[in-house]
Amino acid sequence: MKFRNFKMVGYVVYGRGSFNQLDEILAPQRKGDAPMIFLVDHFFEGKPLLNRIPVRGKDKVILADVTYEPKTTQVDALAKQLKEEFGTVSGIIGIGGGSTMDLAKAVGLMMNNPGSSADYQGWDLVKVPGVYKVGIPTLSGTGAEVSRTTVLTGPTRKLGMNSDFTPFDQIVLDPELTANAPANQRFYTGMDCYIHCIESLEGTYLNEFSKSYGEKALQLCQKVFVEKDTWDDTCDDMLMMASYAGGMSIAYSQVGVAHAVSYGLSYLLGTKHGIGNCIVMNHLEEYYPAGVKEFKYMVEKNQIEIPTGICKGLSDEQFNKMMDVSLGMKPLWENALGADWEKIMTRDKLRALYEKL
Repeated sequence: MKFRNFKMVGYVVYGRGSFNQLDEILAPQRKGDAPMIFLVDHFFEGKPLLNRIPVRGKDKVILADVTYEPKTTQVDALAKQLKEEFGTVSGIIGIGGGSTMDLAKAVGLMMNNPGSSADYQGWDLVKVPGVYKVGIPTLSGTGAEVSRTTVLTGPTRKLGMNSDFTPFDQIVLDPELTANAPANQRFYTGMDCYIHCIESLEGTYLNEFSKSYGEKALQLCQKVFVEKDTWDDTCDDMLMMASYAGGMSIAYSQVGVAHAVSYGLSYLLGTKHGIGNCIVMNHLEEYYPAGVKEFKYMVEKNQIEIPTGICKGLSDEQFNKMMDVSLGMKPLWENALGADWEKIMTRDKLRALYEKL
């Protein structure tokens, strides 16, 4: 048996106010007058956080439009813009939710790799390290801060640039940055973490490494969304660590049915990842009965509205495109249903599931 030898994040700083150390953290990584590029979620336009970014010299702050999840075209355009403007950069710093961090990882890689980011959608296709990359989450749940992938929607599929060169060199985990997140968004992203844990802990790839992180992440999600009656600072602290542990859990295992199905929604309809997972999880009693029951309780307790009927009126061609994207996620299906997954999740069965959404 060959064991996976996986790359983790280089450096981690955690704590309230740790964002204030960013200038000090970046200083040794600066290469001459090559700038640091701060890719910031457009949610922060006009907000105080922008004034706290330690801009020096030619550094540039770019507000990233993450209304939709990152596309390979967006990554390529940003990398091209930076190469034309600066030639080279000292590093890329992603400040925002999972989409912003994925964008930062992908642009960081494309600063040093030829062609289009679409050429690298898959496993271990990136051959050259990118520039220095920092991830600073302002939402907790996706695990993008620790993962070895950057999920992109390309011309033919939605798939990550999964490689040892993808993880951040540094992450800054400051729970203060998540304090003003809109309640709905916070819930959807938190549920991404919860669903990671359910899929990892009930998957065929499970081992003690992923189990130890997954169980802790699940416990923290339950404390926040099941046990707590009012939101306070400790919720932000716990959810940030749940996101980290949840991301670590799937690093050595895999996600499952909810993620595989939501990739199809995202590719065709542009459904955001967290919401997409929630829409799908609502209908997965057959696969995760206990998890779905608890999920529905959390939805009700936190007074969250899960969209319904989003696949209504789609054509056969559109259903087929979603199914192609979803069934292309082979490791996810194998983790969820075992080696014979193709006999279990037939196209007819998957079509019926999409029709419920």
